[in-house]
Amino acid sequence: MFIHSVYFSLRSDLTPAEHDRFLAGVRSLLTIRSAIDGSFGPPAGTDRAVIDRAYSYGMVLRFPDQAAHDAYQTDPVHDAFRDECGTLWSAVRIFDLDTDLLS
Repeated sequence: MFIHSVYFSLRSDLTPAEHDRFLAGVRSLLTIRSAIDGSFGPPAGTDRAVIDRAYSYGMVLRFPDQAAHDAYQTDPVHDAFRDECGTLWSAVRIFDLDTDLLS
C-alpha cells in the first residue's frame, strides 16, 4: 500500500469563490482512478501539544503501490488541479508512506 498525504495552507486572502474552487479541485483529485480511495477535510478539533494543526485542509489518498501513485501524479485531473488551484495556497506539505517496505 502507498499512502499520499497532502496538507494545504490556504492563503488568508481567498475570496469565497476561490475557496470553493479549491474545494472543487480537491474533490476532483478523489476521482482519479489509480487511487483506491481518499478523503479530505480541515484539521480535527483535537487539541494536544503534539498535534500539528497548522494547515487549512488535509487530503489522504491510498494507492495499491507506488506505480499507481506515480500515474496519479501525471493524470490530467491532477495537472488541472495544479494549474487551476496552485496559486490558492501559501504552503503545501506532502508525506508519502510505502507500507510495503515493512513487509
